[in-house]
Amino acid sequence: MAPMHDFQSESLSHDPVHGYIPFTSPVGLPEGEVSEQRLIDHPWLQRLRQIHQLQTAWWVFPTAEHTRFQHVLGAMHLASRATDALFASLQEVCPDVPSRGYVESLLRLAALLHDVGHGPFGHFFDAHFLADYGLTHETVGSEIIRRELAPMICRVRRNPNSRLQAQETLDPEQIAFLISRPREESGGESPQWLRLLRSLFSGLYTVDNMDFVLRDAYMSGYSVRAFDLQRLLHYSVFTPSGLTIHERGLSALVQFISVRAELFRTVYFHRTVRAIDLTLQELFAESKRHLFPGNPLEHLDAYQRLTEWSLLVEVSHWPDSTDPALRVLGGRWQRFLHREIPWKMACERTIFFAPGEAEKSSVFSNEKVFEAAVRGALPADLREMPLRVDTARHVHRPGSHTPAAGQNFLYEPTSGKIRSLDDRELFRRIAISYRICRVYAQDSRHNAALASAVDRLTATGGTDDVTNM
Repeated sequence: MAPMHDFQSESLSHDPVHGYIPFTSPVGLPEGEVSEQRLIDHPWLQRLRQIHQLQTAWWVFPTAEHTRFQHVLGAMHLASRATDALFASLQEVCPDVPSRGYVESLLRLAALLHDVGHGPFGHFFDAHFLADYGLTHETVGSEIIRRELAPMICRVRRNPNSRLQAQETLDPEQIAFLISRPREESGGESPQWLRLLRSLFSGLYTVDNMDFVLRDAYMSGYSVRAFDLQRLLHYSVFTPSGLTIHERGLSALVQFISVRAELFRTVYFHRTVRAIDLTLQELFAESKRHLFPGNPLEHLDAYQRLTEWSLLVEVSHWPDSTDPALRVLGGRWQRFLHREIPWKMACERTIFFAPGEAEKSSVFSNEKVFEAAVRGALPADLREMPLRVDTARHVHRPGSHTPAAGQNFLYEPTSGKIRSLDDRELFRRIAISYRICRVYAQDSRHNAALASAVDRLTATGGTDDVTNM
């Protein structure tokens, strides 16, 4: 008779996207061993309950109130599904790979912790605060793993499906490696099996973006089943080249890329969401020195307490401050939180960039250059009018010269060869990226003139000499 499943040391979280998500609990574990629940319940993970997954889009999509915490649990669950689909092929390609228990626990914890470094408003905070110190949420997260969570990680020895071998100990540095975006010089000394696993965090389809596409589509009301997750994983294997999809799964990959792009267009880059971002950007620039003492890596205890909740409570007190500057800022925050957004979209154009097209030399690739070009194309009496521009960019797939490229491949069954995804017309037709270029004004009086100015730029492919306008 087969041994009974150890239900005692397992707990379940019910999720609207994935159903039941199992994780190990401390009940019945050997002394000194750390359960996944201990990490899930840690303050660094629990703070993610106070950071929205959709940084400002929840102000536009009323049901999209989900948080980073729900997302990382979903990503952890997908790490196990990816292990199920891929471990056998990984073992075949890399005979030196650790046990399945090690790989699965490594992937699960990397997925659980990949967003641990996020601050209020997610990626907005990366661009408008962490960048001041040369940081991203990934670099902050890696330091949190090393300095705060490593002792617990090293004592995790099992997950709901498998266990580490007796001689194995999880390496927190490998988790930090997996959650960090590839750089051209990084990863050279890492074992091949670890470099291949990194594609599950920074390739075309990852445990991160597969969860957030499903979750954001469901919670925003966009779709209850955005793409075929099962088919995408079923037709994926590791080969010596990297993460490879069988030709029978290519349509599922293209569907996933298309749905993800559509989510960016309709939800993340919604015109009102971006207007909120523009307003928050102006407000945050003047407020951030009052909200946090400096480099988060020098104030990790304070950073742990910094969330959207703490920030919004803090600014709610500013209208009563004895500091005149804070009182003024507090009034502006109150108007912002009441959704009194001064910027209204005047016009919008979407620019697609195919392989080989020079996006960087286009006026659409830089907000300052785009604004100067728009002003230069306006009638002289309108060139100083109040306006803001936005050039929201989405990358459908990494270009051939980016560090993230070269992680995904195609298996062609008729020839038995591993090929570039670009060898298939179905994939090659997908644009490298697009930019939604918008101009915002404070009223609609000059919308026609603004649209005409932008049309002049798009007609020339964004190559007008701004200095001659």
